[in-house]
Amino acid sequence: MGKTKEFSNGEITVVWKPESCIHSANCVNGLPKVFQPGERPWIKIDNATTEALISQVKECPSGALSSYKNGDTEKTSETSEIKVQVLGNGPLLVSGTLEVTLKDGATETKTKSTAFCRCGASHTKPYCDGSHVKENFKG
Repeated sequence: MGKTKEFSNGEITVVWKPESCIHSANCVNGLPKVFQPGERPWIKIDNATTEALISQVKECPSGALSSYKNGDTEKTSETSEIKVQVLGNGPLLVSGTLEVTLKDGATETKTKSTAFCRCGASHTKPYCDGSHVKENFKG
């Protein structure tokens, strides 16, 4: 699904999947010197320690941000039990590894967290694209 961008500090690489982003701003609020949406590139990876980056990336509710250690021969994903959380006035957040079957029959494997649209306005259904904010969705 869509493009990805990678940002490396030599120790780790932060991967950003823009189409998965629900614009929760957890990254911006957590590490404002690193995540600067008004700048290009918007991720200034050298403005925080590797540990701080790893910790903040784990707080991304949509899974749009992930990371891996440089030198790993294989990007691994954590397998965990599935958890479902309804975010107030926002998406349905499903954490864990799951297989999503799309309306055309195609399947996608999702790891970590996946945000599903609840407002009906997303342009990337079934996934949330942050449209609930513009729509002033309540629920």
